[in-house]
Amino acid sequence: MNFQLELAQQCASILNKLSNYTDIIEPKDILINLTPPEYPGDYTLVLFPFVKKLGMNPQQIGEAVGKALLASDSRIENFNLVKGFLNLELKKSYWKHLLYEIYRNESFYLSKHNKTTENVIIEYPSPNTNKPLHLGHLRNIFLGFSLSRILEANGHKVYQVCLYNDRGTNISKSMLAYMLSEKKLTPENSGIKGDKLVGDYYVVYNELSKKAIEELKAQGLTEEEAKKQNPLEKEIADLTVRWETGDEEVVALWKTMNHWFYEGVEQTYKMLHLKFDKFYYESDVYNLGRQTVKEGLEKGVFFQKPDGSVWIDLTDVGLDEKLVLRSNGTTVYITQDIALAYQKQKDFEFDRSIYVVGNEQDYHFKVLFEILRRLGMKASDKLYHLSYGMVELPTGKMKSREGTVVDADDLINDVIKIAKETANEQGKLSEVDESKKEEIYKQIGIGALRYFILKVDPKKKMIFNPEESIDFNGNTGPFIQYIYARTQSLLRNATQLGLTFNIQHLSESNYTPNLKETQLIRWMAQFPLVIKEAGINYSPALIANYVYELACLFSNFYHDYKVLKEDDSDARQFRLALTDQCGKTIQKALYLLGIDAPERM
Repeated sequence: MNFQLELAQQCASILNKLSNYTDIIEPKDILINLTPPEYPGDYTLVLFPFVKKLGMNPQQIGEAVGKALLASDSRIENFNLVKGFLNLELKKSYWKHLLYEIYRNESFYLSKHNKTTENVIIEYPSPNTNKPLHLGHLRNIFLGFSLSRILEANGHKVYQVCLYNDRGTNISKSMLAYMLSEKKLTPENSGIKGDKLVGDYYVVYNELSKKAIEELKAQGLTEEEAKKQNPLEKEIADLTVRWETGDEEVVALWKTMNHWFYEGVEQTYKMLHLKFDKFYYESDVYNLGRQTVKEGLEKGVFFQKPDGSVWIDLTDVGLDEKLVLRSNGTTVYITQDIALAYQKQKDFEFDRSIYVVGNEQDYHFKVLFEILRRLGMKASDKLYHLSYGMVELPTGKMKSREGTVVDADDLINDVIKIAKETANEQGKLSEVDESKKEEIYKQIGIGALRYFILKVDPKKKMIFNPEESIDFNGNTGPFIQYIYARTQSLLRNATQLGLTFNIQHLSESNYTPNLKETQLIRWMAQFPLVIKEAGINYSPALIANYVYELACLFSNFYHDYKVLKEDDSDARQFRLALTDQCGKTIQKALYLLGIDAPERM
């Protein structure tokens, strides 16, 4: 068990004895932090929450708890009190023993799947099939992918699914632009990636639409009148109806252009190592909600208006009345999501379902979850919207219809190119074989992109700067990858020099770790708690900032102390073991973020 968890149990027991068990204190009520570096100690117990319960001041509580711990726990060396905080200092020998225990326990950082954990389904990135993936999709993908690994590390069984929004007016716009084009470009005759080509047609449509509106305005119509009379919009409406009624020509073109998209986006998924357990398609489920609406009407969850449309009244929970079925019997977007939620429950019997979607859909998911709760869907209380802020560029927001978005493929290629240029300028890969360099450039570039996005709390809006993300110094992916590669280089050199370490010797030697070594071990010991917290809060940013701090601690240690040239055999073996375990921890953390850890840089 983690020392902090053990300490919380001990402190709860001591505090309950002090109160004569009049108001039971649970271990979860105990707040224990790492002691700030400016104070002596390793762990700090916050005393203020217990003043009222015990009728004692913080000094009295701290003295009583400190003395009790000192008498009962042989790992504790000393304690001190600072303004309501009890700082506990552990014996140096404990940290050496802890490093040994981490080595012995291969699953020290990971939880095993057991009956208390859950089946979790994560839906992302759910793109529209009328345009390629862009920078915003990348934040979605990186969050969903990393969260899947974090929840797996917490012992859950995770299923990753993707919904393709493959129908509707936006798809019709790309189709109409193709129908109106003279060249009839295809991925085969143009050499353009399929999803990119479909997106190009979407941009073309919007350009044609603007031109049509301007021509109508030139005839004396107002902006609003011109938009209403835009002949292209009428064609889009007709095209959409033809698709819904099964027009063979329209459906055939729809299938062809969607196929282009799927082939193109699959290449991007492969580059990012994405594999989904199941794909869902809006075209398959958009009509399935009718039966659910019918059953909801019978239960009194929904109500019908005189025109035949079906609604739900959510005003009692601060929402509005929501349409779920039009008067002509056609479904709306939320009806599809209701049906899909039931389909996912049927397919995976999930205990928890997470939707990774931008914060512009916050209200939509509040309504969806409330509807599913009132319908009585199983696990409806375990639905979660991982809402994340938008990604902007230093130049401002992106707009798909104007073609000003940052294409995901272009961005990935750009960061790989910047990684190559930066590495070559700094001579980072001078000792690496030419045959391996291109793969490492890719690992650095994509790692930089993932880390720069994931280190920001999901709820916050962020500005992405490609050049900043590739910096080999500071809070960046390449810096952390470089520190990992340094640990591996050091270990390889030790092997070449015949300098090995014996794990059993680690526990038996008389070596006393110094302050920077104990800081490294203490921070590595935090990793299981960070993984747990990241899973609870759905925040890969906690892992990102943890591993950056670990990389900094190792860099400081390596700067100040000799390893291979250390004359003392016990010290050298200890530091080699510390380096090895630190490298393994960095590698595990990067894995949870979806980032590769190059052995050489």
